[in-house]
Amino acid sequence: MYHTKNMIKFIIALTMVAMAAAAEEAAPREQVLRQRNGSGIDVGLDRSLVNEAYHAIRRAKDWLAALQKDNGGWSDDQYPALTALPLWAFAGGDYPGREQIMERAIEHILAYVQPNGGIYRHIEGRRGGGLSNYNTAICMKALYAAAGHDVVPVILNARRFLAAAQHHGDDDFSGGMGYDRLTDRPYTDLNNTAIAYEAMRLTEQVEEFRTAGTARADLDWEAARRFLARVQHTAEAGKEEAGGFFYRPDADPKAGVRTNETGNVIFRAYGSMTYSGMLSLIYADVSRNDTRVQSAFDWAMRHWTLEENPGAGSEGVYYFYNVLTKALAAFGRDRIPAGDTDIFWRREIVRKLVNLQRIDPATGHGYWVNDHGRYLESDPVLVTSYSILALQIALGGEQP
Repeated sequence: MYHTKNMIKFIIALTMVAMAAAAEEAAPREQVLRQRNGSGIDVGLDRSLVNEAYHAIRRAKDWLAALQKDNGGWSDDQYPALTALPLWAFAGGDYPGREQIMERAIEHILAYVQPNGGIYRHIEGRRGGGLSNYNTAICMKALYAAAGHDVVPVILNARRFLAAAQHHGDDDFSGGMGYDRLTDRPYTDLNNTAIAYEAMRLTEQVEEFRTAGTARADLDWEAARRFLARVQHTAEAGKEEAGGFFYRPDADPKAGVRTNETGNVIFRAYGSMTYSGMLSLIYADVSRNDTRVQSAFDWAMRHWTLEENPGAGSEGVYYFYNVLTKALAAFGRDRIPAGDTDIFWRREIVRKLVNLQRIDPATGHGYWVNDHGRYLESDPVLVTSYSILALQIALGGEQP
């Protein structure tokens, strides 16, 4: 059954209001200090910095618009997520010709829809196949945010595909998500898991439009919480690691290992995974006052920096910026303790990203790229999309 664009936008508006209300309820008023600036945004930013951020976003959208291909996509056509991320960025705020840009991007993404509901292209011989879970989750979020076309049936089918991809079994991977369920191997990691949990939570209102009498698609959130417990350090790991998250429960310590105070060798937690874990706990209906969420926040504050992805250096630093803004916005505190003082994290991340933007001297357009190419961050389309989305969140919702 098809539904109108305005109805989808109404659902999105309700979702945003609900999330904002939840964040306010979770954060006592004395913990949230806001300053109203000339633009009307209550995020502790002065007018000049807000204007700088708007200009940075506009330059970046100019850059992306100029790079959109004739087929409506960006970057590597093997992965629709690399088109979905710019689409998601254009869905926020305003931009000349925005509707046409989004329309072409949506058409491009829809060409990847599979009979099983996934949104991906299978790549023979590649470990993880076509990264079907990763691509489907990001495309779901972008299509939902764009609210163009009549894409409700596509999102509903994608939700069923993604829900079926949650791993269930008598092992440490149970409850999590991997790259591709079609590989038929027990494997999950926190990165894929966090992206999938976010997609399922942000699009859940679409289930209201499923045909009456048809079972709804959802994750096993209790299993999700058990998986998250397996990749979060408790106090037994020692003061340095307590509350932090790592990549996988069994192997592949992306940030290396360390010997803790009791002489045990453990995986080191690192920034992007800790914020991913914190956000995933919130999406999994764990209270912001719960010890698991609070300890993740405490780890993040003990390791606060925007100079690197804590524990991983420059690797994945733009994904770190992106998930940091999502997690702290969902947590509901704009003023946070960092070192010996309190700071407005929104102001700090805006300053950082504005200063990191690179300008094309030939066009004046702006973009971001990581000189360290791990996790595809040598792709400026990916990194520029991460950065625009992070700025939009930090600004409390980009304004025209």
